[in-house]
Amino acid sequence: MDKSMKIYIAGPYSAKTKWKRLQNAIRAVKAGLLLFKKGHYPFIPHLFHWAGQYARKMGIKMTWEDWMKWDIEWLMECDAILFLGSSPGANIELNIAKELNLKIYYSTDEVPEVCRK
Repeated sequence: MDKSMKIYIAGPYSAKTKWKRLQNAIRAVKAGLLLFKKGHYPFIPHLFHWAGQYARKMGIKMTWEDWMKWDIEWLMECDAILFLGSSPGANIELNIAKELNLKIYYSTDEVPEVCRK
């Protein structure tokens, strides 16, 4: 492959504890950094972990559906998806990626390295 891709990172975020949500976000950020170093441009919706904290501080009510709408708009701009694991949201994103005929990866190791121009 000789062209950089916009790669959406899908994987579990929601969890029963704040610690587990943070761990899920960190896992996605690590994957995104690996993809960037391979020459791609990842979209990491798990970064909304921090946006959600500020939304609450600002008194802005954001529902799960609001976050999913935001995520899906970006997913539709991507060339590929990296599916890190199953969750209600990630499964929806994976199904949309399939409908859009996006390239689907299940590991950062599967993603080819490219030289950015």
